[in-house]
Amino acid sequence: MKIGLLKETKSPVDNRVALSPKQVAQLNSTYKDSQIVVQSSDIRAFSDDEYRKEGIEVVDNVNDCDILFGIKEVKISNLIPNKHYFFFGHMAKMQSYNRPLLQAILKNNLTFSDYEYLVDDKNRRLCAFGWWAGIVGVYYTLRGYGLKTKEFELLKPDLKFTLDILKAELKKTNLPALKILITGNGRVSQGAQYILNEIGAERLDESQYLSSSKVNKLSYFVADSDILVKEKQGKPFVEADFFANPQNYESDFYRFAIHADILLSCHFWSSKAPVYLTEDIMRDEKLHIKIVGDITCDICGSIKSTIRSSTHADPYYDYNPLTEKEEPAFSSDKNITVMAVDTCPNALAIDASCFFGEMLTKHVFIPLLEGRYTDVINRATIVKDGELTQAFQYLESFAKGE
Repeated sequence: MKIGLLKETKSPVDNRVALSPKQVAQLNSTYKDSQIVVQSSDIRAFSDDEYRKEGIEVVDNVNDCDILFGIKEVKISNLIPNKHYFFFGHMAKMQSYNRPLLQAILKNNLTFSDYEYLVDDKNRRLCAFGWWAGIVGVYYTLRGYGLKTKEFELLKPDLKFTLDILKAELKKTNLPALKILITGNGRVSQGAQYILNEIGAERLDESQYLSSSKVNKLSYFVADSDILVKEKQGKPFVEADFFANPQNYESDFYRFAIHADILLSCHFWSSKAPVYLTEDIMRDEKLHIKIVGDITCDICGSIKSTIRSSTHADPYYDYNPLTEKEEPAFSSDKNITVMAVDTCPNALAIDASCFFGEMLTKHVFIPLLEGRYTDVINRATIVKDGELTQAFQYLESFAKGE
């Protein structure tokens, strides 16, 4: 078997990779009958020479590889017929902008496995970047607050930015005493909580957070769905019912929103679920949120100030609550600044790639190199040999454009 690590072709560029140089070298050493090669790239966080130093072949052409691993979607013109691809596809939820990609995968007789659906038998994700998104989301949001208020400055991440550098930068900065509201308690939220704990922020309980008194240091409160929504008929909150029937619930977000200086949106949201930060709330005089870090980045979803995603090069824009329109970042104190980078982990491309590679090695690379197509891999396979697999048959009409 020959496996290739692809150069990323999506714009804006992504600097992550499925395996670090040392991880590739270890797998090549262990499975000598197979080979992992790396497609040359000038944008990857690890340089070509870093792979070469580990004895790994760096190539321009990957046509002779059996399986190809990327991170983001592969450009349609770069797809090689009859191959097996792994990457984040963003099409299984019928995202219309990626319909042409699904059509091309089917047309080119490809097999395609989506990282997002690498799950265990209890449907828990095994290979994800969410924790890293939470860490970077906190950093970017705090950096934006400093730029907006001119109270402090934080470094802009570069290609070799790491978690250790990020933590050191935050720890040496005199961060103001603010109340941060974090929504959700999944991987993204846990990453956000981790970095706040690492820099000495205080976690508040509900009564402390809802108190009108000011805090003495940087503080945060975690609000999960059980308190952010209410059942419309007054029934007790049941998590399973909320996820199955979100339309039966209404938002109770206002009472939390008016106590926050910063909002970090880390919760899962579906289109039938309640909207949290509405246009009306953002016009309310009691609201004093300066910046929203929408780490999960649902465009025009539960956070109505998120009217588009932003980029690492230009992470911020302002939302004018009166006009409900975008304005230049930091252009008015009356605006809410939005951080909505939808690929936050890319700011820690080295660390995030190493972490992701560990998970992929365990759940994907070792089984493949041993000739085992496990249930984990099969569950993530949307298309096999140009045909939708049974679990993803619902995409047939979507693929046809119906």
